[in-house]
Amino acid sequence: MPRRLRVEYPGALYHVMSRADGRGDIFLSDVDRHDFLKTLAEACAKTGFQVHAYCLMRNHFHLVAETPNANLVAGMRWLLSTYTIRLNHRHKLFGHVFSGRYKALVVDGSANGYLRAVCDYVHLNPVRANLLGPGQRLLEYPWSSFGSYLAAKGHRPAWLRADRLLGEHGIQEDTAAGRRQFERRMEARRAPEADAAEWKPIRRGWCFGPAEFKAKLLEQMDGKLGEHHSGELKRESAEAKAERIVREELKRLRWTERDLQAPARGQLEAPERQITSLAEGQRKGSQMSRDYGLTPFPR
Repeated sequence: MPRRLRVEYPGALYHVMSRADGRGDIFLSDVDRHDFLKTLAEACAKTGFQVHAYCLMRNHFHLVAETPNANLVAGMRWLLSTYTIRLNHRHKLFGHVFSGRYKALVVDGSANGYLRAVCDYVHLNPVRANLLGPGQRLLEYPWSSFGSYLAAKGHRPAWLRADRLLGEHGIQEDTAAGRRQFERRMEARRAPEADAAEWKPIRRGWCFGPAEFKAKLLEQMDGKLGEHHSGELKRESAEAKAERIVREELKRLRWTERDLQAPARGQLEAPERQITSLAEGQRKGSQMSRDYGLTPFPR
């Protein structure tokens, strides 16, 4: 199955989701849920992970985590394998608990609302799953970080970082009044649960942020994609590289895009033909065009 490249860098922010193997469950009892949170706390102590939100469901979990040490892969490997060993030992089971690779959506953390969106998505998960009735508060679901956000700072887990999400909700002080404001804002968000368009890139994409953020990530992937990575990711990487080549050459020649667009293709001057040829070659990418259905630049 095609894979997505794991992008790691200091301070990277992710929305991680992992499901049970097959049609099984990852939590068989509340003891298991408590143990998962205990294991998560140990993982944070080992790796420096900063958790911004989490939600435990019957057969999957959501986690919004920041990695100051660029170590998502090592940290998640320890968390999932350690929990699997403990769960199997406790229930006298064997085999896999989690299915394949976990999903790790890279999130723009530059205070433009993307962190708020993924954390809200995670905290509203019990509503979407119909685990809370219309008259029940979000606070009544016990297996998410939402309840900890409403608790005083000294009563939260040390590994849960609340200041960034509160700040993106416009709450500057972590006080009782600020926490009540946060709850009101979240209860208002759950009412229609009609922001399907907002959730779509969280559910289906590989990164969540503005175009500039995505372009920087694609630059980091340049030369690192192999046969096992998805065709979509290869196409996006090739297109980003082609666009970067054009920008660099235009800058070197002190031209603008209009200088390339003005003449017909057959009338291009030699430097212009060189720029177009370089970029087009990158976008085609040898076998990539045939393997993944890529098309060259419009003619």
